[in-house]
Amino acid sequence: MAQEAHLELFKLALGLADPWQVTRTDFDPDSSRLDLYLDFARGSRFACPECKEADCQVHDTEDKTWRHLDFFQHQAYLHARVPRVRCSAHGVRLVDVPWARQGSGFTLLFEALLLQFSIVMPVAAVEKMTRENDTRIWRVLEHYVTLTRENEDFSGVRRVGMDETSAAKGHDYITLFMDLDDPRVLFATEGKDAGTVETFATDLENHCGDPRAITEATMDMSRAFINGTEDHLPGAEITFDRFHVMKGFSEMIDEVRRGEVKDNPALRKTRYLWLKNETKLMPKQQQELAWLSRPSMRLATARAHRWREDFAGFYDQPDAQAGEAYLERWCYGAKRSRLQPLKDVVKMIESHKDGILAWHVNRATNGLLEGTNSLIQAATARARGYRNKRYMVTVVYLIAGKLPLPTLSRPLSVAHTM
Repeated sequence: MAQEAHLELFKLALGLADPWQVTRTDFDPDSSRLDLYLDFARGSRFACPECKEADCQVHDTEDKTWRHLDFFQHQAYLHARVPRVRCSAHGVRLVDVPWARQGSGFTLLFEALLLQFSIVMPVAAVEKMTRENDTRIWRVLEHYVTLTRENEDFSGVRRVGMDETSAAKGHDYITLFMDLDDPRVLFATEGKDAGTVETFATDLENHCGDPRAITEATMDMSRAFINGTEDHLPGAEITFDRFHVMKGFSEMIDEVRRGEVKDNPALRKTRYLWLKNETKLMPKQQQELAWLSRPSMRLATARAHRWREDFAGFYDQPDAQAGEAYLERWCYGAKRSRLQPLKDVVKMIESHKDGILAWHVNRATNGLLEGTNSLIQAATARARGYRNKRYMVTVVYLIAGKLPLPTLSRPLSVAHTM
């Protein structure tokens, strides 16, 4: 009786239903391992995995093993004779078991655990914690990301933001496309050329979306993104992200500073004084910046800095009409500044004027992408990089795709994991 109660307890703990039952257990404290053996009652009949015909006779069985959640600190494994049934329509087929998906060496609950760990820590740490091979872990992560993305519905997507993020040192990138209304990564792909927009448009269509229905697209001033959007998102009004516009000014100021520092030793080690938002400087740094910006210093870097601060006033204008008038006045004055790097910025602004002015119409920014980019780069740093960009894309979806992934309290059914 005690043995039967013991086996029934494990059956309840595993959530098994008839005809499945636990027939025996083996516990080895020396190897820190628990093995649970499952079987089905003689004469049981099962559903065909293809047509779900529920009254198929067992043809033969195959022995299978799955890694399960640890039993306290001990590794646990399930073993079962999995029946192959003879279906009149599909011939001999291996049946689905309720605790695991076909082809996996893990139970559904163990896979859910791997997913939850991998969202918050590098796979190398998950490998160490679970004592599993990282290749097998990546296989699980990619399976569920692919599976859940297949069922995503993008029919309501109207406003998107696009930006690249570094995948490794050098010119190695992936491009992200985000829904600006329901903040989530819709699509991530290798590269940062116009082809990434075309690939996104195709993926959008594959998820019930319509590229022609996209009304707004925010981006940096990359010619590749502009061309890709014009060709493949024809109804989208382009808005150049404020962050990237101002980034051009920071690069301009630093170019002026580097050209001036040899003749003005006071500019040494002041790079971040000029580039950081003045409100974020420490009081001592603000005092140093004010001292360097005095007219008597006659620094070209200070003049370049003032032009940037003046341009920021464009974003404070009450409407598009006032913004356009402000921009024209600013460009008129900046062209006469005698600072060639600033004149180059003016050319950039005038050639992208419509997309810059569009900010006053829709106030769209890539702030969501910048925040997501920070999360991705933090994850990349913790992982010390990824073996390939496919793995990095998988992690992007895990941490920023808002995918309905299985959890320990809500594992997917076998029917949803095929």
